[in-house]
Amino acid sequence: MNGASTLSAVQKEKLFSSFFPYTEWFEFASPEDTGIDIVGLGGHLSADMLLSAYLQGVFPWYGSDEPVLWWSPDPRFVLLPEDFHTPSRLFRTMKKNAAGFTYTMNRSFTEVITACAETKRQAGGGTWIVPDMIKAYTEFHRLGFAHSFEVWQNDKLCGGFYGVLIGQVFFGESMFTRVPDASKCAFVRFVENFKHCGGKLIDSQVYTDHIARFGGKNISRTAFLHLEELYLHVPLETELEKVYENRLH
Repeated sequence: MNGASTLSAVQKEKLFSSFFPYTEWFEFASPEDTGIDIVGLGGHLSADMLLSAYLQGVFPWYGSDEPVLWWSPDPRFVLLPEDFHTPSRLFRTMKKNAAGFTYTMNRSFTEVITACAETKRQAGGGTWIVPDMIKAYTEFHRLGFAHSFEVWQNDKLCGGFYGVLIGQVFFGESMFTRVPDASKCAFVRFVENFKHCGGKLIDSQVYTDHIARFGGKNISRTAFLHLEELYLHVPLETELEKVYENRLH
């Protein structure tokens, strides 16, 4: 089995061409060949290269002083909708909604990704969401692959996150919050509606305590790529954007 993807080359290119019939397919190295989790070095962040990467279980992650690094980690940290649970305190917070949160999808993508880039991470070392990343994912959003989820309080953006949606798989990228629990509430709302629409897999890339509290777990790279094979080519049963803002849970 190819470590970079469980789909054959023909299947991958066929799936790719259903999105971008006029652009170039990029094949990434197998982790078994590289011996490490990095499967590509350099290149660019064009929409066709990003789509090629996600269809092979690969994502870009690098610092401002580094070339573009393409990763396929083992293990892979994921959240399966059937494993999802809301901590009781957060459930009460959402039910009461004393903060007066309102939720939207794809209303302010650039503002969300910029806020994520400006958020100070506990580990330090600066952001990996460099200006080229913002430009690339903003274009990916324009093409319908990257999506933002916003939380508002008194008409001001107070939290949210963004990621990539392909078929029944959501690839989470980053989140931010300016008001306690804002991004957590948005995430709970997202998962419940994603599941309602037929979503099967949420990729969180690498372990975080935050997602672990909701039921996230590590699985092998092989298992992750198998799940991709099952769900990437299958559309959601209901369009997520149609239900996210209006459906309570």
